Order: sequence, then structure tokens, then C-alpha cells
Amino acid sequence: MEEKPKKTPAYLALYESLRTAIIAGDYPYGTRAPSKRQLSEERGLSLVTVEHALSLLCDEGYLESRERSGHYVSFRQADGFVPDAGAARAPRIRHEGQREAFPFSVLARTMRRVISEYGPALLERCPGQGCEELRRALSRYLGRARGIHVPPEQIIVGSGAEYLYGLIVQVLGREKLYALEDPSYEKIRQVYAAQGAATELLPLGADGIDSRALAAARADVLHITPCRSFPSGVTASAAKRREYIRWGAREGRYVVEDDFTSELAASSKPEETVFSLSDRGNVIYLNTFSQTVAPSLRMGYLALSAPMAALFAEKAGFYACTVPVFEQYVLSELIESGDYERHIRRARRQLRRGRRTL
Repeated sequence: MEEKPKKTPAYLALYESLRTAIIAGDYPYGTRAPSKRQLSEERGLSLVTVEHALSLLCDEGYLESRERSGHYVSFRQADGFVPDAGAARAPRIRHEGQREAFPFSVLARTMRRVISEYGPALLERCPGQGCEELRRALSRYLGRARGIHVPPEQIIVGSGAEYLYGLIVQVLGREKLYALEDPSYEKIRQVYAAQGAATELLPLGADGIDSRALAAARADVLHITPCRSFPSGVTASAAKRREYIRWGAREGRYVVEDDFTSELAASSKPEETVFSLSDRGNVIYLNTFSQTVAPSLRMGYLALSAPMAALFAEKAGFYACTVPVFEQYVLSELIESGDYERHIRRARRQLRRGRRTL
């Protein structure tokens, strides 16, 4: 029996319609967006549905809400780099409370089920990219949750972010110059240095890397954390994410998108990924399960375009997978059963409650 396609929720349909119009320039930068009541009447939607869509657009930097004045377009699509307005602004920090721990009872139950169902298969060697079951689960999850559509063969599983940073250097080359956000997670610079690669620090502004510093950067590879960069808490705006893509348009440049905190943002819809917005095939998407499941679960993954997957296979395809098979099967079961995404939804609700309290 053919499965019926799922209908897009009304708030998401409105969000996508308005986002497309803003990007196309139908609502220019600085202009006032239609009011909630106007959108409600024109589209035949409830005010709650409209508010939800506008809230997502604000979270992603397409709109900004002004008290007693409405919503105004904050996205700028420039031919070159987006100029910084005036003097440097303080980074925008999101206080979102403490994350909800993954339920240990669910994890323990899944582990018991994996041991029972997989049995001796847990002792077998897995492919260098990781178990097919986990890569298949990740491929489906990334498509529905992050807008990243890659087949399982374009996903590489490895033992945490630091291992994957080192793998990226080995594949792209130690002779390249790597640009990092300043400030950023210190271990990124330390791993690149340990691999023999030089780094260039680019200062963060209120909505991402300072545009002038980015335009003047000499780097070949740009390592970004667009969602709540650590330790500043800065989230790149929609315009800034496209600025990163334009930076990477020059031949020989690459962008590493480090997305390790995106799932636990307070917004009910995660920020757009640079990977999904880019069509050049030179963005490397990286994420881990340290925040969403447990820090002790040393597991992360890369999602690659077809050309990048071929390059990784050529330069690093001889490596064995560094993650135990048992843990990979546990993760694949958590994702396929829906337990993983249910936990993320609970955590986001908790963060939104915490933000309202603050």
C-alpha cells in the first residue's frame, strides 16, 4: 500500500513562503513585514500559527521584532560581503537554561535490546565509514530534521569532534590555512596545530564573523559554528550564513560547518544549515552526540557532498572505524525508534520554558 505524503504543517508552510519572499527581495531590508492580523486574514490561519512562523523567522535572523511596532526585515542579500553596520556590536548571547539529560532508562533499554537482537553480529568488523545501519539512520534523520539530503555512503562516523577535526586536516591538507572564529572552542585550534596546520583567527560580531575580517581572510578553509558558537553564544544570522557561502565560492576554498549544539536550540525549528543552503559541494557538515545523548558517548559524524566523499575515500579510506560497533547499533536504534527525536523535542520545550522564565 502506497504511503501518503505527509502534509507540511501550516506554520512551516507560512514560514517557507515568507522566507522565500524575503530572500527574493519582495520584502527589502529594513521594511515592515505584514502584521500578524493581516497574515491571519489573508492566509486563513490562526494568530497562533502566524506567531509561530514569525517567531521562527526571528530566530533565524530574517526578521526582528520591535515592541509595539511589528516585525521588520533584518535579512540582507548582497552581491559581495554584507557590510557591518557602524561600530562593532556586542555578541548576541542566548541564555537558554540547562539541557535536559537523555533518559538513562531509555538508553539502558535500548542497549539490552541491541545485545539481544544483534547477538554475535556485535563482534564483527564494520566498514571504515561506520556501520551501514547507523549511516542509513543518520541519512534519514538529517533529511527530515536538518534539510541535509545525503545517502549513507556520504556519511563518515568517527570517535568525536576532535578525531574528525584531525581527519579533515589530513584530507584537505596541512599546508592549507584554516580560519577560526575568535573566540571559539579552544580544542579546534589545538587539534589543527597538533596536525601541523596553521590557523587564522577572525573576530566574531553580533551575528557571526566580522564581515571585513572575513573579506580580508587569507585562509583556504573556514571553520564555523553557526549555531550558538562556544563560548560567545553567537548565532549566525541568515544573511551571514549566505556570506559564508559566498566566501567559499572561490576555487580551492572549503567550509567546515561545526553544528554540535544546533539540536538543542530553544527554537522549535533548528537553524538552517550552511550545507543545505550551499550548492557548491565544498561544505563539510560535522556533528556529534555529546550534547544530545551523553559526553561519554564519543561519537560524531561528517556529512559530505559526493565530490567530498570521493576525496575522503581517496585520502582516508584506509582507516578503520574508530567507534565500537555496539555503540553504533545503539545509536541507530535510538534514531530509528524515534526516542532520539522525542528527547530533542522535550529538551527544546524545557529550554523555551527556561527562556520565558528568564
